[in-house]
Amino acid sequence: MSLLSTRVLSRSFAGLKAVESVDFDLPQGQVRALIGPNGAGKTTFVSLLCGRIPPTSGAVIFDGQDISHLPAHRRIALGMAYTFQITSVFSNLTLHENVALAARRTTRGAAELQSMIQSALDRVGLKARTDEIAGDLSYGHQRLLEIAMGLAQRPRLLILDEPTQGLADSEIAAFMALIAELKQTTTILLIEHNMNVVMEAADYVTVLNFGQILAEGTPSEIRADSAVQAAYLGTGADA
Repeated sequence: MSLLSTRVLSRSFAGLKAVESVDFDLPQGQVRALIGPNGAGKTTFVSLLCGRIPPTSGAVIFDGQDISHLPAHRRIALGMAYTFQITSVFSNLTLHENVALAARRTTRGAAELQSMIQSALDRVGLKARTDEIAGDLSYGHQRLLEIAMGLAQRPRLLILDEPTQGLADSEIAAFMALIAELKQTTTILLIEHNMNVVMEAADYVTVLNFGQILAEGTPSEIRADSAVQAAYLGTGADA
């Protein structure tokens, strides 16, 4: 069963079709990668899924419910969590305080809240830095903090936009291990420029180009697809 679907989903800006008639299905429990050249419409598509912008036409369906016109906070309450390409941590607060704010909706009582905070920070490798100010972290570690904030919401669907950007190789390896762990309980949509991460972490890959789905398949099928090679993989462009 699909946890998240779109039907003929479209979004135009001043006549420019950034996303055009996209039919998309993400089964529960899958790790799906979304890739494509710069300007392919990935950011707009994810913004439509998350409720940051409304569609021009078409529908977004989550767990059988049409959420096309629900605001972002209502979608979070339904079980969606997301991180963006530009970090949205509270730079003047500690790591502990950042995760506490994210966990408020899903925890009951101080003991459960503290346990959730420590667990989320531990899973991304930041437990030892819980009392540091978020703004003092490197960009890559701010991305990890943002993932911890997402995990603290106990999401059914976790959307990660460029999560490995700014991470060292060892941190990317730890991130891959985290994805392998999370997929046991969480559906994941991964927008990622690092093709090694895509090919190793994803169960299935969707390729966007000019606002439309160019191809879908397993990582090996996508790597071998001549249309994808021409539009994206052979160009050396970022995802």
